[in-house]
Amino acid sequence: MEKPFMQSCIAFIEEQLDQDVNVAVLAKEMGYSLFHFHRKFQKEFQMTATAYMKGRRLARASSLLLYTEERVMDIAFVSGFESQEAFTRAFKKQHGLPPRRYRNLMNMIQGGGSQMENASTIKKWFLAGSEPDQYEVGLDQQEVHQGKQSAYLKSKSVNETAHLKLQSLEGTVQFGTLMQQCKAANYTGKRIKLSGFIRTEKVHISAGLWMRVDSKEGDVLQFDNMSNRTITGDTGWNVYSIVLDVPSDAAVIAFGVMLSGTGSVWLDSLSFQEVDERTPTTNVEIDFEVHEEPMNLSFEME
Repeated sequence: MEKPFMQSCIAFIEEQLDQDVNVAVLAKEMGYSLFHFHRKFQKEFQMTATAYMKGRRLARASSLLLYTEERVMDIAFVSGFESQEAFTRAFKKQHGLPPRRYRNLMNMIQGGGSQMENASTIKKWFLAGSEPDQYEVGLDQQEVHQGKQSAYLKSKSVNETAHLKLQSLEGTVQFGTLMQQCKAANYTGKRIKLSGFIRTEKVHISAGLWMRVDSKEGDVLQFDNMSNRTITGDTGWNVYSIVLDVPSDAAVIAFGVMLSGTGSVWLDSLSFQEVDERTPTTNVEIDFEVHEEPMNLSFEME
């Protein structure tokens, strides 16, 4: 199955982060003229391809500064900058400090640098699910898509055999979710697109974004959990989206990232925006066929 435009772009960029790849090369790889590629990328990502690639390289550079002993000069070149001076200017604009001072300050704050800050709560987010005590969430400054840190959700158990045994005994798949919810009043009558960047490690069953629109009575009006396009195994950073309509009787919108079974998932660079009707919804339609009379009462129908 052919990848959507956004995912194809991101996959190619991730593979070429340490190469001197410009927008013209990316446009050619995607099969577009430079002019049309610029327009499409800007529309989909709300930024230029150059700005996106620069942000990704700076995010990786901040991780290299914190978790390796590579020289600033070497990090500058591996991050695609033509000189240490150009790298320093860009890094300072993004992070507020030049690279060397950033490294020294963050190492001092972290006391030598713990990769993950295991937070019981992430501001405005909470942990939920069928077995939330089997999962943990936190902030990660090493695995970052844009900016300074990402959020992670991972299973506490890595024993697949034990997990599958538990699953078969209980007949359900345990899952955890990092989520939040908001009132729907500002979005009623609109089509909303939730997008986010995800990477995974050792996801045995599935991971993905989800979003649900509920009425004030608690009825589910719109829902999508990426059940028809789940993420499994080990994957690099890529973008995923959910598009739902918010009906006039909607009261609450809930959304987040979900992990079923064991593994780890990272989430970063979320966006929540209104789109027009040309963007198709991903709402999961559950249709039940209603017969005129009772059917198959003897259970012998094939």
